[in-house]
Amino acid sequence: MMTTPLLYVLHSANLYGTERMALATLEGLRGRFAPVLLAPPGLVLREAERLRIPSEVFTSPHELARRLRPWLAQHQRVAFVATGVMHSLVFLILNAWYRRQSAHLHLVHGGTDERLSYGRKRLLNPTSTVLVAVSDFVRERLIANSIAPSKIRVIENFLTDERVQSAPRRLPFTNAGVREVVIVSRVDPIKRVDLLLDVLDRHPDLNTLSFRVFGTGCNLEMLRTRAAKRNPNVHFLGFTEMIAAELATADLLLHLCPSEPFGLAILEAMAAGVPVLVPDRGGAALLVEEEVSGGRFRADDVESLAARLRELQTAPAERLNRWVMGGDRALAARFSQAERVADYERLLAKINDD
Repeated sequence: MMTTPLLYVLHSANLYGTERMALATLEGLRGRFAPVLLAPPGLVLREAERLRIPSEVFTSPHELARRLRPWLAQHQRVAFVATGVMHSLVFLILNAWYRRQSAHLHLVHGGTDERLSYGRKRLLNPTSTVLVAVSDFVRERLIANSIAPSKIRVIENFLTDERVQSAPRRLPFTNAGVREVVIVSRVDPIKRVDLLLDVLDRHPDLNTLSFRVFGTGCNLEMLRTRAAKRNPNVHFLGFTEMIAAELATADLLLHLCPSEPFGLAILEAMAAGVPVLVPDRGGAALLVEEEVSGGRFRADDVESLAARLRELQTAPAERLNRWVMGGDRALAARFSQAERVADYERLLAKINDD
């Protein structure tokens, strides 16, 4: 019997959280479905090739429809996943003609624009599409934007077993305090990387810490110029595909965005054996249990962040190692490949050939 194809359509060709999770999901479901990635030209297709995940390129909705037609023509059952509303609508229109047995999931990772990230999803309310939110925070934003609650399921992001096992890992702490801090984030206004520079301007004693910021965005050059004048210990290094190796050389991952939908870099820091400090709002806050798998500061609060950083400058090694062990437990249970892939299998079960 022919294996059911799992067609996963991305609206972006980058290699940030949304794209990495698409690849992880396709890898995790490979034994149950025949995975195919469809995406615009870019980094994600190169990574799919490395992982031996079949892929196809498209550059417009019309070309996507042309790519999808052979799959619908040749298979009685199709699993379809998309991250863009237009791409879900293309599939719905095509399948109205082909009438294939299908399971249609629309992944909602959230983003910086409320209307585009959540509001446009209302177009899928009258359809049979299931919206998969990557966190309870995302679910709340969807409901606030008039998405029917009955259409939403929450499946949190995860790391593949291979990703966890192969991750370069920091040695356990033997000395007190953190020195090297890493931030993995787009450098856009909503991500609040500027908050770090505000903290360092008001609290120059924290300039003994070294900060490396990995990511690009519209604020990159402005903040890089600002840091060069007053905070030479803050280095804006742009995007890197080697983030796992960079994390393993750090003492702390600092996350600053108070409206982050999830925060996959937090899981990647856990896999690297690195403690994490996050705001107490947004999806990132939901990933960390205070003093068990990390720490929190009051979102958007300069003094709260300064106090937590100063505290971590002298934190006992035993405390930092305890946070790391809490992160390991979270990865093995709540954010495990087996648990979260099983959630996807349950949603797709109605069209699985098995």
